[in-house]
Amino acid sequence: MTNLKEALDAAPVQDADTPLSHSWLLGFDTETTGVAAGRDAIVSATLVLRDPQSAHDGDAVGTWIINPHRRMSPGASKVNGFTDAFLAQHGEEPVDAIERIAALIALAQRKRIPLLAYNAPFDVRMLAGDLDRWRLRPMDERLDGRTMLVVDPLLIDRSISRRSGRRTLEYTAEYYGVEPSGDFHDATADTIAAVDLIQPMTTLYPQVGHITLEGLMDWQRNAYATWRDSYNRWLAGRGKAPVRDNWL
Repeated sequence: MTNLKEALDAAPVQDADTPLSHSWLLGFDTETTGVAAGRDAIVSATLVLRDPQSAHDGDAVGTWIINPHRRMSPGASKVNGFTDAFLAQHGEEPVDAIERIAALIALAQRKRIPLLAYNAPFDVRMLAGDLDRWRLRPMDERLDGRTMLVVDPLLIDRSISRRSGRRTLEYTAEYYGVEPSGDFHDATADTIAAVDLIQPMTTLYPQVGHITLEGLMDWQRNAYATWRDSYNRWLAGRGKAPVRDNWL
């Protein structure tokens, strides 16, 4: 596979009116010590650069195993398979790994190549937490204050699909006919599967394919607000507390 940095250097600067269906994408996924951004840390990460013209054959992939210098929670270890002993022996130092990941994402952003992650707020916030922990430059400084371009297939699916059932990456991939390239809860397999979702989504729902990069973030924020309001009505009917957060 092509070196990721070289592939990003060679990738085009995209126009603001590029539709999502024709956009280059930088897929991103993490495995972590737990689920609390700022407290837990990244232990494994993958970036996958996808050229819309060449699909898998043209993918450039970067992968990292990281020593988080904090303990794995038992629940996270059971899901992703990482142990404290393995990470201490095989993990890269986090300052080096997190800096390279952030630099590659920033390079893609300068070329208007969106970062794609399934349930994107989780991975974006975990990265922000690690940048802060190791006193590395935050993403907003790397982007000179520009808004990060992000694509969240989970959010898109919630907005366009009225299907019942769970919306984990595994179930969503099955629904859209995406064949995994490995086991789910492996950062590389999950990243590729998430990127693979965009082609069937934009084909089945042309209104998604026509979203431009310029309108991408507003579309998703509005979609999240609509979903949140609907979900809160469901929660209220069961006497449960509402969701109050915003999407990125």
